[in-house]
Amino acid sequence: MFFRQLFDLDTSTYTYIIGDLQWREAAVIDPVFDDVDTIINILKAEGLTLMTVMETHVHADHVTGAAALRHRTGAEVVISRHGGAPCADILVDDEDFLILGNEVIRTIATPGHTSGCVSYRWRDRVFTGDALLIGGCGRTDFQNGSAGTLYDSITRKLFSLPDDTLVFPGHDYKGRRVSSIAEEKHHNARLAGKSRDEFITIMAQLDLPMPRHIDVAVPANRRCGILNL
Repeated sequence: MFFRQLFDLDTSTYTYIIGDLQWREAAVIDPVFDDVDTIINILKAEGLTLMTVMETHVHADHVTGAAALRHRTGAEVVISRHGGAPCADILVDDEDFLILGNEVIRTIATPGHTSGCVSYRWRDRVFTGDALLIGGCGRTDFQNGSAGTLYDSITRKLFSLPDDTLVFPGHDYKGRRVSSIAEEKHHNARLAGKSRDEFITIMAQLDLPMPRHIDVAVPANRRCGILNL
């Protein structure tokens, strides 16, 4: 297997490259537009062919590199059927799966941060996007977000995975790179020991500013990262 975690300093976004070294096929999860050249160079250095670009949701904090990668490599773009991005080539639902060489990547619908969030499970790890973060979770106050729905997605779906499943989030603002389901079950400040009602109250009181790039990012990402029509 091939695995690489990239970090975009401007938006604290994690991008992931995974690959089957026998078939020389790769997938990218949540690429940032400004990092497309870096991703292409890694793929070339490793002799990997990009097959799919997998989005966990329509991002509000950065412009995705999905369309640029599709244009340069011929890869197919994957997003939730409920993600609001008809530009994608493959629209996935809960419990769908994607084939990458000999590898199987399973989709888990995890709405709440947005109505179209999905997580991707591969081998011993799950890529949770903005649904479950290390010690926290994504906000729920725009893009059809719902605190109650997010609580259900995390506690009923992600927390039902084996405790030793590695959690790779879409962002981290404190330099943390990976967690586990057990760690988040027992120590996540917003979720551990919290009832659904308590969680909804916590989320309603966050009072966060809007993401800096939301006015550009959301319209572009509904077109898979195309800035201008």
